[in-house]
Amino acid sequence: MDARFEALLLDFLAYLEFERGLSRNTLAAYRTDLLQFGAFLAERGTSATDAAGADVAEFLAGLAAGEEERPACSAATLNRKTACLRSFYRHLRRGGLIGTDPTADVRPPKKGRSLPKVLSYSEVKKLLESVNGSDPADLRDRAILEVMYGCGLRASETVGLEVGSIDLKRGFLRAHGKGSKERIVPLGREAGAAVRRYLRSGRGELAAAADVRALFLNQRGGALSRQGLYKVIQGRARDVGLDEKMSPHTLRHSFATHLLSGGCDLRSVQEMLGHADVATTQIYTHLSADRIKEVYFDAHPRAKA
Repeated sequence: MDARFEALLLDFLAYLEFERGLSRNTLAAYRTDLLQFGAFLAERGTSATDAAGADVAEFLAGLAAGEEERPACSAATLNRKTACLRSFYRHLRRGGLIGTDPTADVRPPKKGRSLPKVLSYSEVKKLLESVNGSDPADLRDRAILEVMYGCGLRASETVGLEVGSIDLKRGFLRAHGKGSKERIVPLGREAGAAVRRYLRSGRGELAAAADVRALFLNQRGGALSRQGLYKVIQGRARDVGLDEKMSPHTLRHSFATHLLSGGCDLRSVQEMLGHADVATTQIYTHLSADRIKEVYFDAHPRAKA
């Protein structure tokens, strides 16, 4: 946890306990809520005191929709989390730590399972082919994007890759998912080529020490963090006007949807995504069906109104 955020959190909890006399259960719930919010902000590279209303709204919207193996929050939980954030930011404003309360106009999102954001193949192609430079950062970023889309990796799995995780000769990689479970994922031709170029001409220039095992490195030669990965994805998406559609999991969602649309069976997609339960993977079948319906109504002469 960021030291600055931890200090703000402890001060707020002390205020709730000693001045407002809240129960232990409420304090524990608020602590959990704020730790979750702090992790969300860290991924965006934003601090609690710099957060805007849009950050708070997106955080709550993500909880309402759910994501992969994390179920959507109930209406009661969303109301509690919203109340927690409002109370937290009122406390910061009373203390003179912020000038504007980012929760002032935020309301709990309406419940309802929303489907994850997915790029069309043409959008994916546009994103990937826009990163075509030959300097180390360009080679790294192209390899990151190709691997995330080509293998359906989570953000944490991507930054957790080591050089030894990749078998370019046989065309696969080893990913460590939730619960440290290892799975083997095919490495497609384009992803393999991008990784090969990065290893040949980019990674060596970034590496500060020969014993760094991480595959993807930052500009200082250390392992790329999840926050760093998020900035790479957002920056590259912004360059081609796709930043509104992108999150750290968008390429993973697109990977699954495009495989199913192309005829891949659900069980194989489940294995490649590392889902413990096939029910988690089934959301992508609904997404593919919606896409097929959209294409049908756009293209069929007797379907249009």
